[in-house]
Amino acid sequence: MRTTNIKRLLVSLVLVWGVLSIIFLIVHLAPGDPASLYLRPEIEPQTVENIRRQMGLEQPLWQQYFSWMKEFCSGEFGVSFSENRPVRDILFEAIPNTLYLTVTAFVLQLVVGIFLGTITALKNGGPLEKAVSPALLFVYSMPNFWLAQVAILIFALKLGWLPSSQMYSLTTEPGFWSEFIDRVRHLILPATVLSAPFAAQTARFVRGALLEVLDQDYIRTAKAYGLPGYQIFFKYALRNALLPVLTLFGLYLPFLLGGSVVTEYIFAWPGLGRVTVTAIFTHDFPVILASCFIAAISVILGNYFSDLLCAFADPRIRIKSI
Repeated sequence: MRTTNIKRLLVSLVLVWGVLSIIFLIVHLAPGDPASLYLRPEIEPQTVENIRRQMGLEQPLWQQYFSWMKEFCSGEFGVSFSENRPVRDILFEAIPNTLYLTVTAFVLQLVVGIFLGTITALKNGGPLEKAVSPALLFVYSMPNFWLAQVAILIFALKLGWLPSSQMYSLTTEPGFWSEFIDRVRHLILPATVLSAPFAAQTARFVRGALLEVLDQDYIRTAKAYGLPGYQIFFKYALRNALLPVLTLFGLYLPFLLGGSVVTEYIFAWPGLGRVTVTAIFTHDFPVILASCFIAAISVILGNYFSDLLCAFADPRIRIKSI
């Protein structure tokens, strides 16, 4: 077990290094110059060259790569080109907001997805299932940015029920409950939009797994023994049906972070996704590379978390196989 985990850790480190190296080449070879942020008619060309020299952009690409690797391995992500402050401080401000959004979306899609998947499996072939299944397929097929625009148009602009942007209002009265309600109102739209495709996917997986499990011989045997229906469903059917679905939960983490990039930008949510998009527009290389590092780590942790969930839920799966 220990040897397997060490090998997996080494492979993960090599994978992260490879991903970051490729992204480093892409962002440096892409059109655009970070020094263009400071181009003004009144600024002399020599001043711009001094700025590029301070950024280290006058060095050859290979030298920039090794300088960046040395700085990155020391635990420093560098200084933001656009904000002129440590990238680490920017990430520390943005990551809690992103976790606040993604964790809420994850719990929401989990509860809604399992509930809808269970209902459609138990009512298979009925009017409810025929109405819910196409709706789930529709939500799952729609792009995230389209769902966000429709949600803003209906619930924020037309009905005026919910705010359309930011994380809180500046005009909220001081007090715990007023601030809490204001935060929740700002959270509803982005969390719902972010979780909707994942909830639809979870529901479809749960429905398919439940239909397969309910048709097994041991379920019919349990019914023949006269066990209560709720006991058969929760103890045997649902538990076994969720085993293949558990593999999705850990993988949802990187996809939630990826979806939050678009969602945060549309809703002006002050999180990592919005920081990443702004960094791409401004060619802020240190922020882009730091954001990609967090995304790569989340993919690796998500896969490992999926394996642990399966091993915990099914005693037949041993940790040594992870």
